[in-house]
Amino acid sequence: MKSLVCWSGGKDSALALHETRRRGGVDVVGLLTTLSAEFDRISMHGVRRELLEAQAAALGLPVEKVLLPTPPPDAPCPVSIPRPTHGFTVFATNDSYEEKMLEALTKARDQGIEGIVFGDIFLEDLRRYRERLLAQVGLKGVFPLWGRETKELLNEALDLGFQAIIVCVDSKKLGESWVGRLLDERFLRDLPEGVDPCGERGEFHTFVFNGPGFRHPVPVVKGESVFRDPFWFCDLETASVSAIGE
Repeated sequence: MKSLVCWSGGKDSALALHETRRRGGVDVVGLLTTLSAEFDRISMHGVRRELLEAQAAALGLPVEKVLLPTPPPDAPCPVSIPRPTHGFTVFATNDSYEEKMLEALTKARDQGIEGIVFGDIFLEDLRRYRERLLAQVGLKGVFPLWGRETKELLNEALDLGFQAIIVCVDSKKLGESWVGRLLDERFLRDLPEGVDPCGERGEFHTFVFNGPGFRHPVPVVKGESVFRDPFWFCDLETASVSAIGE
């Protein structure tokens, strides 16, 4: 089945891609990513477009970008997905999000795509929402991580050699000191009680810069921390490979 990966740039997307390839039966031919049209950054994660493109190049896959308009401050966002209230990165309104996504999914279907791979783990309402959109254009959802225990899943990601940086945290769950940290065993040990090990409820988001499937590391370095209530972001920048993790 010819498919795209719904790609946020984070560990769950990367694990979903890896697991899909490991299982076989699904031919992943590209990535599908939503970006804020105003800020030119990956939705929610706040990662610059050029780093998304560097990721795609390292993976050897093309990336289809879906540009989402900035909503009014009081507009609702897609089901179960938190949205910053002030700049940097935003989700569109439900109507705008669905319109742009359906356009992208229809285009993908017309180009021979049969399925979309997601890194969702246990949020039932979000999965139903995705499947409803896919059904409108006759595509199938693939959920290779579904139902896994999240601590076990994070340990698997680390054991496989995925390397990632924490790029966004919900300040109601984690403080500024958490953004810019590497995703490693110490990170997992330090997580406060009540924070999901994979951040499945939006507690934190990551940017993967190396691991299985990558031809080479993505050259990235930590920039400044930025607060956009209620989220802290680490503004990653491109860098030489030697600067990774500094």
